[in-house]
Amino acid sequence: MRSASMNKFMSWLSPLVLAVAAGCASTAGPAPQPVPVKVFVGAMFEIGQNTGDRAGEFQHWYERYWRNATPMPVKGALSPVYCNTDGVCGAVLGMGKVNSSSSMQAILLDPRFDFSRAYYVISGVAGTPPSRGTIGAVSWATWLVDYDLGHRWAPEENTAGAPTFMPRKGYEEYRRFRLNPDLVAWAMKLSADTPLKDSDSARTYRLRYPDTVARGAPFVGTGTHMTGDTFFHGPGMSRQAQYIAKLYGADDYVITEMEAAAITLVIKRTHGTDRVMSLRGMVNFDQGNPQETTLQHLDPAPGQTAGGFAETVENIAAVGTRVVDYIVVNWAQWQGGVPAAGAR
Repeated sequence: MRSASMNKFMSWLSPLVLAVAAGCASTAGPAPQPVPVKVFVGAMFEIGQNTGDRAGEFQHWYERYWRNATPMPVKGALSPVYCNTDGVCGAVLGMGKVNSSSSMQAILLDPRFDFSRAYYVISGVAGTPPSRGTIGAVSWATWLVDYDLGHRWAPEENTAGAPTFMPRKGYEEYRRFRLNPDLVAWAMKLSADTPLKDSDSARTYRLRYPDTVARGAPFVGTGTHMTGDTFFHGPGMSRQAQYIAKLYGADDYVITEMEAAAITLVIKRTHGTDRVMSLRGMVNFDQGNPQETTLQHLDPAPGQTAGGFAETVENIAAVGTRVVDYIVVNWAQWQGGVPAAGAR
């Protein structure tokens, strides 16, 4: 049983505790509002720093949008997120399916960001078949196809010339994504005439290939981007990628990369895919020229590489920023969804 003096003390203490608690609440202020993301740019790697040295996939984006942005570390993501005052955010997600998609998932679930109306640009370098692309060219994906979700076996265990891949049942919702045709049409409308850089080394290297497209100048195009953790290479693997694209009803295979389908699956489960874009620049061919073996092409002698990497990463950002800037400037028309492709 409390004494009279104890009761008196408690009656004096209670108002004081309440007052202190109220004071703490008032000084803490309201919780900060999440950043309303308009466009998120995800790159896969950077070579060194985000600015001032040799540029990888992220640097040109960073220098355009986030020079003065404060890095925002995200638990579970490879690198910090950067955002500007216009609602353009970006990060380096990491190379490969697991690395990149786990980073994207962590960022999407961070309550400091509001992705409910966001558009996404999955951006990076890639390979291309010499029959469909060239060094320095840039491609918007119409389809994303996963190269790996199926059964494979050695060619010598099969009928000569027959496919050595069979899709695995149960992966129908994960193995391909058709990206919003209106959004792809907008991307091409806004960026197809972007002036693209080229290099003397790339011009010389292209002449090793007989294909008309491979020998031509860089351009902006579209097609299927094939996502595989394995760096598949050689004419046989290239034919298999094209076979898979056609098997799934997708457009021609034009890009080999390692992340886009996995990242898109993560986005789909959270916000859908209507606002996803995949943008890739071609820095290598997916096979050697007729005078070299696949292993020779994978491990070239000094001075025998394609060149053109620096120009290609500039081309990617030059093409992509046209679309990002247009969406941001015209946000009143874009925030509710992709306008009809014929409108402008």
